[in-house]
Amino acid sequence: MALTQEQINTIKATVPVLEQYGGIITTTFYKNMLSENPELKNVFNSANQITGHQPRALAQSVYAYAANIDNLGALSAAVENICNKHASLYIRPEQYNIVGTYLLAAMKQVLGDALTPEIHDAWAAAYWQLANIMIDREAQLYKEGGDWTDWKKFKIAKKVAESAEITSLYLEPVENVDGKALPPFKPGQYISVMLDVPNLNHQQARQYSLSDSPNSNYYRISVKKESGVNPTNPEMKAHPGYVSNILHDIKKEGDVILVSHPRGDFFLSEQSVEKSHPIVLISAGVGLTPLMSILNTVACKKSSAAGAAKCPFASHAQNSGTAAPTGQCPFSGKSANASTTPHSSSSPRKIHFIHGTRSTEAQAFRKHLLALQTKTSSSTDNESNSQGDSDKENEAKPRSNLDVHVTFFNKTPAAGDVKGKDYHHVGRIDLDKLDRDTELYLNDPKTEYYVCGPEGFMTETRKKLVQYGVDVDRVKLELFGTGGVPAA
Repeated sequence: MALTQEQINTIKATVPVLEQYGGIITTTFYKNMLSENPELKNVFNSANQITGHQPRALAQSVYAYAANIDNLGALSAAVENICNKHASLYIRPEQYNIVGTYLLAAMKQVLGDALTPEIHDAWAAAYWQLANIMIDREAQLYKEGGDWTDWKKFKIAKKVAESAEITSLYLEPVENVDGKALPPFKPGQYISVMLDVPNLNHQQARQYSLSDSPNSNYYRISVKKESGVNPTNPEMKAHPGYVSNILHDIKKEGDVILVSHPRGDFFLSEQSVEKSHPIVLISAGVGLTPLMSILNTVACKKSSAAGAAKCPFASHAQNSGTAAPTGQCPFSGKSANASTTPHSSSSPRKIHFIHGTRSTEAQAFRKHLLALQTKTSSSTDNESNSQGDSDKENEAKPRSNLDVHVTFFNKTPAAGDVKGKDYHHVGRIDLDKLDRDTELYLNDPKTEYYVCGPEGFMTETRKKLVQYGVDVDRVKLELFGTGGVPAA
């Protein structure tokens, strides 16, 4: 039921109160709800409870809802983001009753008599207005998942160290007795992983981006080990990541974990995969993982469409350690050596993969990125930037409908690093150091920009691109963890 105008006015009048007391209300809410409903501890991130990040994120969401109560369209992106996360955790309608009860009770506990019956009733109506919107959307997402309606068991088929702190896990379904293909996902989406945390005496779930192109046999995630130490701000309160440390240090190949259906509202659409306009992928740190999925998907698709003599992913597929046939292209399912269609005479699609890392040791997928650049770019384009890691990677390039360009920003290159090969610029990502037309493709009004990394990095990158004249709708941002990216 829609709110009355009087209720809308009441909610808007409480905005200053939420600005002052929102954090106290949400902290009280989580404390009471989780102590009296311990089964919900499986759903909520315990590390974020300790650091206070989750209560702060909820407080910001409640404040944003109140401030836009008469313009809910402004919240549509945030609601879609939250609904996808809820669906990845299999949140059920009945759990909204618990949340609503404890949220209103926390408001009463903190505000006391200031929460009059009129204000209470207005907030109860506002809560259920939003809750019903989310319940309906999540029902749609569950329906899209078909018969995958709950957590499924997956085996860790292989673990591969990608850097000093990022490890890839190849996950295969345990109960796939009929050989049914895994559901495809949109490049950029994530899965949730659920496992037991011994020192908490309950389970915990985390979302991890799928870091490879869709494959019928396995999902790949690439997990950063969260030590709890922020190298750029050692005094900042943090907490070791329960799940990431278990996946790195305890879980072995052959172990079983619980996995959700792929979800997420940050992705390259199927239509965009088929198009030819440029794509710029900009990441910092572990933010490169969903962008690897986008890059690999487009590379496999374009290679297949071009009838390349050899798919750029031949060596990748051969080394995947999965049940995939040797040399199979993970996207198309065709042989990596198959030539199916004549090479297109049109210009290859340009992709620029821009990545920032704080050190060489922390950088993941460097070898793969440079090999892909070498195998897809034209022989005369960015020669100094197209050096692979071995003579094998510099074999004759197949014809391709793709032109990949890679740029690395490294805050602290290692002593033996070579500029132009191991890195290209020292320091954090600075778009002003890149050519606006040949590297950022600003001269093409259809260029898409996908950005992933820390919140401050993403909002600054978006701001810079908009200053360059890019329409904000062509800049897509993804934030890991609790909360969302602030609106432009």
